[in-house]
Amino acid sequence: MTEWLLPFLCGLGASVISAWGVGGGTLLLLVMTLFLGVDQRTAQGVNLLFFLPTAASALVCHWRGGYLDKPTLKSAVPWAVLAALLGAWVATTLDVEVLRKPFGVYLLLSGVSLVWPRKEK
Repeated sequence: MTEWLLPFLCGLGASVISAWGVGGGTLLLLVMTLFLGVDQRTAQGVNLLFFLPTAASALVCHWRGGYLDKPTLKSAVPWAVLAALLGAWVATTLDVEVLRKPFGVYLLLSGVSLVWPRKEK
């Protein structure tokens, strides 16, 4: 009965942290792979499912608020789709162990940039 409690609490915590504007999905990914024993590809899929509703609602809110620059959006979307497809292909063809180290470095650099942001000139 308690085997669902830790994953539930992790998801709840990541949701709360995401609502505060911190990368809750990334934290959820780390918790799933490091503490819950979830395979990295599965954790990335869960992270994507975690992110999509948030991104969709943010897009709708920004669209309604007039915050989207349509020319920029039109030029960025094709490149973003291409990059996403390429990234998905790379993630499915490479061994998980090859993906872990660059992803870990990325997370460390992201954390450092949050702790020590660049000073504006």
